[in-house]
Amino acid sequence: MRKNSVKNIRINGEVQRSLAEIIRSGIKDPRINPMTSVVAVEVAPDLKTCKAWISVLGDESSQQATLEGLKSAEGYIRNQLAKTVNLRNTPEIRFILDQSIAYGVSMSKKIDEVNRADEQRRIENGQ
Repeated sequence: MRKNSVKNIRINGEVQRSLAEIIRSGIKDPRINPMTSVVAVEVAPDLKTCKAWISVLGDESSQQATLEGLKSAEGYIRNQLAKTVNLRNTPEIRFILDQSIAYGVSMSKKIDEVNRADEQRRIENGQ
C-alpha cells in the first residue's frame, strides 16, 4: 500500500476521529488539558506505527503535562482504538506536540498590532 493511497488517507481520517473522541471523552487523567485536539494523524502503510500531532491550548507546562498524560495512557488509547477502528493491527501511537495553531494565533495578533499602529499613524498625520 502506497503512503498516500486512498485507503491510507481514509485510515488516517478514521484514526484521527477516533483518537479525538477517545481523548475528549475516554481519558480521566487530570494532566490532560480539556482543550486538546488531534491536528493530524499519519498511520504507516504497514499499520504498525502511528504519529499523532496534538495541539494543546495553554502554557508550556500544560502542554508538557498533557503529553506525559497521553503517553502514560497509550495502552488504554490503543485498546479503545482497537475496539472502534477495525484494523488488522492496532498501531503503536507516538504523540507529537504541534505548535502550528499557537503560532497562527501569535502571528494573527502581531498582524493586528501592526495594522492598529499603521491606522494610528495615519490618524496622527491627518490622512
